[in-house]
Amino acid sequence: MRAVVQRVLEASVAVDGEVVAAVAGPGLLVLLGVTHDDGPAQVRWTARKVWDLRILRDERSASDVAGPILVVSQFTLYGDARKGRRPTWNAAAPGAVSEPLYEAVCSELERLGATVARGRFGADMQVALVNDGPVTMILEAPTS
Repeated sequence: MRAVVQRVLEASVAVDGEVVAAVAGPGLLVLLGVTHDDGPAQVRWTARKVWDLRILRDERSASDVAGPILVVSQFTLYGDARKGRRPTWNAAAPGAVSEPLYEAVCSELERLGATVARGRFGADMQVALVNDGPVTMILEAPTS
């Protein structure tokens, strides 16, 4: 499981011109990619890491300040563009595998105490954000 975590002052997701989710910060925007070998261990690790990651101002975490988190599925995080000009998506898990794991990460964040807003899985989304800092981290969950 791979996550791009951005510290934001605000972030939103629109589908067909309508905002379907938004957060006002300080908070986090998480772009989440799922690969074939991911499972419950990667879900727990990713959610805990995002919730406790001290990247907000004054070395605080979302858990410290009850910062909201917008989670957006993004299979392109597993794109491979090392060869040629067209990326392959072979490492990205198909929707039937990745959607339940995406939902599980969101649910685990909520179980930990986070206020979670969700993008719309599989939709053509427009993501807007004000990146604070800017601060952006890439997380890679350990494999089983």
